[in-house]
Amino acid sequence: MMGPRSQMMGSGKDRFVVSRRRTGFGDCIWSLAAAWSYAQRTGRTLAIDWRGSCYLDQPFTNAFPVFFEPIQDIAGVPVICDDQVNELSLPGPFFPPWWNKPSIHCVFRPDEQIFREREELRELFEAQGDTEANTVVCDACLMWRCDVDAELQIFRSIKPRPEIEARIDAIYQEHFKDHSIIGVHVRHGNGEDIMEHAPYWADPELAFRQVCTAIRKAKALPHSRPVKVFLCTDSAQVRHDLSGVIPDLFTIPKHFQADRAGPLHSAALGVNGGFSALVEMYLLGRCDTVIRFPPTSAFSRYARLFAPRTIEFDLNDPGRLSLIDNSSEHLPTW
Repeated sequence: MMGPRSQMMGSGKDRFVVSRRRTGFGDCIWSLAAAWSYAQRTGRTLAIDWRGSCYLDQPFTNAFPVFFEPIQDIAGVPVICDDQVNELSLPGPFFPPWWNKPSIHCVFRPDEQIFREREELRELFEAQGDTEANTVVCDACLMWRCDVDAELQIFRSIKPRPEIEARIDAIYQEHFKDHSIIGVHVRHGNGEDIMEHAPYWADPELAFRQVCTAIRKAKALPHSRPVKVFLCTDSAQVRHDLSGVIPDLFTIPKHFQADRAGPLHSAALGVNGGFSALVEMYLLGRCDTVIRFPPTSAFSRYARLFAPRTIEFDLNDPGRLSLIDNSSEHLPTW
């Protein structure tokens, strides 16, 4: 991947926000919403730069147009989202300040620098002002750095490519139509460092019981049609264990990594891994009730915003579940 100045130097009066992410789709889209929100507020062009994506093994291919339809603007904000980013000459100075370094010093970007930039961007966004920098580079996880309206705007503006939409619709017709679907998202990690998700898995047996309890309580809710359970997970072991105790559970066929070999967002699974991820993410949003374990996962954020009901877990009180009715945001607990 080229250093920042080799791809981001130039002159001109235009001002930009660059949304750079290489992570899973949940993180990418939520961080995109934060970048878009700032671009809208400050009158900048938004460049979506998902080169080096974890879903591709081609470092200079922008993953956005591989998985989503091309888009020229989002609610009035001009957008650059294709492989033009390889030739794009963006004007300095840059924010955060690290991006003003010469390219040779930017080949390695340590984690502590990424975390520092996340805080710098948070402070910039929360100040509600603007920076004198011509280009703002958002290359950090920006979950919770924008309001819900910005997230909804992004989800309503970007569309998966037609072949992905066709797959979503086909599965919906086969499994979802004429049923009440309980969607279950279980983010396990499969040996990955899952960071803020880790406390939910401190006791794996308890975690499994929590998910089973949530499914039973979701089934006990009022349903107007026969109930089926749709599972999305990154662990073949989780799929095996839940299938053994939930007889009406179904999954979408996909490839898993080997046991403890890491998450599904991996270039080792190729483009099809990204297709499968988007199919599951958007289908979760079409469920009648969604169970999020853990609720800190960005992958199920789309479902949290669009599904009628969501069940979430309280880390401080594992026996406590919250039922969120999206029509009223009322939070009864069990």
